[in-house]
Amino acid sequence: MMTKMMKWVSIGALTAAFFWRPSASYGILLQFVVCVAALLVVAQAWRARKQIWAVAFLSIAVLFNPVVPVALPRGMFLWLDVACLATFLISLAAVKTTPLLSVSGIIHPNRLNESL
Repeated sequence: MMTKMMKWVSIGALTAAFFWRPSASYGILLQFVVCVAALLVVAQAWRARKQIWAVAFLSIAVLFNPVVPVALPRGMFLWLDVACLATFLISLAAVKTTPLLSVSGIIHPNRLNESL
């Protein structure tokens, strides 16, 4: 749930960065939000055994990291912003982890849908 919420927050941050040229302080905040969301998706994709998605989001995290920023021309950054936005949108449907079983589901496999 946290990863899905962070995906939506990063989609909003990327959309804001695309339509609005933020000042330096807001730009760093937007980079931080996108980087953290990308790292959460890396962990989610790794648990779901989707290594290609993990590598894609690791590259997004490196691109948007606020510690060592990557300097790109404005035109190229806009294209990368759109590509990252599309990647986050696609990942909402493509990268999902299976929920963990409850204790009763582990002990009695035929009672998977019953709650404790």
